[in-house]
Amino acid sequence: MAVDPAVVEHVARLARLDLSPAERERYGAQLAAILDYVARIGELDLAGVEPLASAADRVNVFREDEPRPSLDRAEALRNAPGGTGEFFTVPKVVE
Repeated sequence: MAVDPAVVEHVARLARLDLSPAERERYGAQLAAILDYVARIGELDLAGVEPLASAADRVNVFREDEPRPSLDRAEALRNAPGGTGEFFTVPKVVE
């Protein structure tokens, strides 16, 4: 499938990419190859295939959420550029 140069320019603008003419041509060819591959996948007969959220049989791979000792407040603030003793001090960014 050929990709129109205007489509490549539009996608580049959306991605905030400033492409040279050679890059536009190369990325246009790559985008066309991707779209061809997706079209091939769309031709498959998937009538009896159940949708999957994941190809792995894992239910939950996270560790248990157990309370543990945390970093002491004074130790956490020790290397901070500014602090009031209990809190980090940061420059005001909202008026």
